[in-house]
Amino acid sequence: MKKSVFYHAGCPVCISAEHDIIDLIGRDSVEIVHLSDNRDRINEAENAGVQSVPALVTPNGNVLHINFGASIEDVKG
Repeated sequence: MKKSVFYHAGCPVCISAEHDIIDLIGRDSVEIVHLSDNRDRINEAENAGVQSVPALVTPNGNVLHINFGASIEDVKG
């Protein structure tokens, strides 16, 4: 089974959303990607359609932007 991918930048909004996502769908169903720690994955997030973080990309490619924390441009710095 393909996992969802949760992209975030480590801000308090992102961390709170990360905990909620894990509580909702389970740690085994989601890969957590902290873009500030994994800058090499920013292009991956952009290519998936992520425009702001926190965001969840579902296994079928839908992007769910959650409670705006930062734009992807801000994350890129």
